[in-house]
Amino acid sequence: MKKEAISAIRNLLETPKRIAIIPHRSPDGDAMGSTLALYHLLLKLNHDPVVISPNDFPNFLAWLPGSESVLVYENDKENCTKVLKEAELVFTLDFNALHRTGEMEQVLNKITVPMIMIDHHQKPDSYATYTYSDTAFGSTCEMIYNFISFLDKKELIDKTIATCIYTGITTDSGSFRFPSTTSTTHRIVAELIDLGIENSEIHNLLFDDNSYNRLQLLGRALQNMKVFPQYKTSYTSLSQNELDEFHYQKGDTEGVVNYGLTIKGIHFAAIFIEHRDENIIKISFRSQGNFDVNQFAREHFNGGGHINAAGGKSYDSLKNTIAKFEGIISKINI
Repeated sequence: MKKEAISAIRNLLETPKRIAIIPHRSPDGDAMGSTLALYHLLLKLNHDPVVISPNDFPNFLAWLPGSESVLVYENDKENCTKVLKEAELVFTLDFNALHRTGEMEQVLNKITVPMIMIDHHQKPDSYATYTYSDTAFGSTCEMIYNFISFLDKKELIDKTIATCIYTGITTDSGSFRFPSTTSTTHRIVAELIDLGIENSEIHNLLFDDNSYNRLQLLGRALQNMKVFPQYKTSYTSLSQNELDEFHYQKGDTEGVVNYGLTIKGIHFAAIFIEHRDENIIKISFRSQGNFDVNQFAREHFNGGGHINAAGGKSYDSLKNTIAKFEGIISKINI
């Protein structure tokens, strides 16, 4: 982050302010971890911060310290809009284009106070007054750790803030197995452990607290998996009827797409999930090696993300969306 921007942000934070902190729609562990880590830091600096999520976050993140204070825009648009309009400063974390906030975009577009973006995705938009954007980082939470250091406030990182940061690093690094995990990542995590985080318990809360229905849904997704060895590709799908059959809850399909990459010889995996209430097919892409799923998602499925992890969407039927995908992979080099 440029020294001029750091200096300007320090000046902004010198006096108490009403501050809104925004994650992307359908927030994951990195989005919630980074926003709540910043929330707790700003409380220590005597500000009045509020985290406003565009929609509900998954139950497996509800244990995060401070999650009970998060406002959900879809559940209380009037109050959330009021908070946003009264904010003196706005942070947007783990996304770099306002459309990632869904309906909140129309409110955020009208905000005139300074906005600060902290994000690690490719091709950031230019809406923010100050931008800390770097695709080399595996998580926004790792960037939040650096951001706190830039402010010379590292001594304020306590067990609570460390827990939030560790959560985002763990989830976005695939439990430290993705290529973006560096030696610096591990050094930061070592510091967080020294601060007293319960890393084993956090992992259990994130990945091992399954419901029977969630495991049944995973089983169905694995049954639905199709493998194309000649294209080094696999995909699976879940229809709305299948989601309903196993009483789908937000977050139940988290990580399912990664199973396709565990098959020998497969470098590209996808999952297609039908959501009739939104009239949309939500898609997640994962890859190994040099195949750029960010570019693939942008070119073909109205999405984007990282080189090895991206998302997309389709407004066509589930059947037609999958047929389109099969047609594309038969013509490209993976």
